[in-house]
Amino acid sequence: MSVYLVKGKGWRYDFTLKGERYTETWFKTKREAQQAEAKRREEVENPKPETEGMPTDITFLELVNLRLDHVQAYQSEVNYRHSVYMARRWIARWKEMTCSQISGNMVQAFILERSKTSAYTANKELRYLRATFNFGIKKKLIQNNPTKDIDFLPVEKIVKYIPTANEIDRVIAVADAETQDYLFAIRETMARMNEINQLTWDDVDLTNRCVTLYTRKKKGGHRTPRKIPMTQRLYDIFVRRSASREPDLRWVFWHSYWSAKSSKVESGPFQDRKKIMKNLCGKAGVKYFRFHALRHSGASIMDINGVPLGSIQRILGHENRKTTEIYLHSIGEAERSAIATYEQATTNSHTNSHTETKKALNDFSLSA
Repeated sequence: MSVYLVKGKGWRYDFTLKGERYTETWFKTKREAQQAEAKRREEVENPKPETEGMPTDITFLELVNLRLDHVQAYQSEVNYRHSVYMARRWIARWKEMTCSQISGNMVQAFILERSKTSAYTANKELRYLRATFNFGIKKKLIQNNPTKDIDFLPVEKIVKYIPTANEIDRVIAVADAETQDYLFAIRETMARMNEINQLTWDDVDLTNRCVTLYTRKKKGGHRTPRKIPMTQRLYDIFVRRSASREPDLRWVFWHSYWSAKSSKVESGPFQDRKKIMKNLCGKAGVKYFRFHALRHSGASIMDINGVPLGSIQRILGHENRKTTEIYLHSIGEAERSAIATYEQATTNSHTNSHTETKKALNDFSLSA
């Protein structure tokens, strides 16, 4: 039987039958896991006539694990980490329940609790929960989605703070040499943080002066490439780093860290570097911004200087043109022209009105 122990968590069964995967976690003993697996195999191999071919009910824990496996295989690593982070909260609440036992009212109460943190946080939980139950319906594991009638909470949309080029320069200036290279790589390509984290030397073409970036933020979760031409600054950085690179490491940016899994120091790509920007912004004396602001800043600079929206969209790696428009924080010439027309019209109206009033007063004085 495919039963194994995960240290610190417990026993798990995991098997594939008739092309479908079945798994459940975490049992206190190997015997409990074996018995649960045998029972599940029996249910799959000998379904009851009245339910054969119909969606079945499974435990919420099993559904979440299956969904996490799917996200890990088909979506970005960042999305997988977010999913795991939220799933821990769900499991603590509904671990012992089957999916059919979780009602809309239960989910609504949970979402309202999360809204105490923020409406954005609550809405994110709702999106991920809804996707989890929809996954179960799609795979014919469950019949209902208890989140389907729950509305997203209203959020207060504000103008996103985008640092100026000067502020970005100041932040980069106070960083160490290694971090400066990393920040310039993001700034000069307008890449997502995880795209630079996963950048390998195979993706760097010094001959043709371009970089290939990969993203899974596309429909279907496919790992999709796009090529970005290098600026002279980025070319110089990569030439220098290539000359001194570690031959056994394929990543352009990497670090050494203690691995709990192997119980030794290993080298590999960065996963997340959120703390860097907070420290650097404080040191530079500028308002805090994150890596993603470099993408917004670059997009706005290109927009101000007349770069076509389609080109900006391809550089940012957006599938939807409307997403690109969100990144453009500059005031376009069309808006400026419209306000200029309005200003001219109101000025003329005010001038004409003032002239007519003055003439009427003069006429009144003469008649008197």
